[in-house]
Amino acid sequence: MTDDLIHDPKGGMPRLLEIMRRLRDPDNGCPWDIEQTFDTIAPYTIEEAYEVADAIERGDMGELKGELGDLLLQVVYHAEIGAEAGHFDFDAIANGISDKMVDRHPHVFGDESRDKSAEQQTLDWETQKARERAARQRAGVLADVALGLPAAMRAQKLQNRAARVGFDWPDTSMVLDKLAEESRELVEARDTLGTAEIAEEFGDLLFVVINLGRHLGVDTETALRAANAKFTRRFEAIEATLAAQGRGPEDSSLEEMDAIWNATKAAEKSVRQD
Repeated sequence: MTDDLIHDPKGGMPRLLEIMRRLRDPDNGCPWDIEQTFDTIAPYTIEEAYEVADAIERGDMGELKGELGDLLLQVVYHAEIGAEAGHFDFDAIANGISDKMVDRHPHVFGDESRDKSAEQQTLDWETQKARERAARQRAGVLADVALGLPAAMRAQKLQNRAARVGFDWPDTSMVLDKLAEESRELVEARDTLGTAEIAEEFGDLLFVVINLGRHLGVDTETALRAANAKFTRRFEAIEATLAAQGRGPEDSSLEEMDAIWNATKAAEKSVRQD
């Protein structure tokens, strides 16, 4: 067995596949890597996808290259586990997605006209996916919305899928009415019911908030990530202001921290207006 490919800096995809094969070798591989399964690796796969999104959001192209490599490693990992069990290998995965892309883009790889809007192409994509679900005997509208998605993302996908067959409010005002209704029900649950009922009503409220975002053309996950970033930025400004005075948040009052927050917010708005 030669290590030439393993140490070839330009070995590309064959090099990575061989590295993973060697890591998983039951006799000479890494004990930790050998023990891994689809189930144990799945959380890392999800984490790496989020780290890719984070690098994109921050515009850090150097880090993005590294994070994409980490995500690719996850695919290679699953491919090697699949190959060992006789389910599939990396080539089968690559060929499968290639076939899917060709089938779903007849306007690029076939004889269909490209003279249609992005919206129409999205509808065509969903029509093709529906045919594929039916072929797999999973014809339900919501059948293949992955259970493992983050809850907010899955809620938006479920709503989008139901809306395509007409199960949707016709305008934003009706969603706002439902939001008010769910808010009232949450208050009632808080005042009169138990923890389980409160959690259920809170979930209903979140689901409608996500639906409102969908009607407004807002991606829930993206909006919440932006809100998280804004909260972090402004709270760090509170910490920095207090640190300059030799203090921390625990040495301050809510009123003082709120005043710093509002000053930071006003400064951010002034910069945007400039």
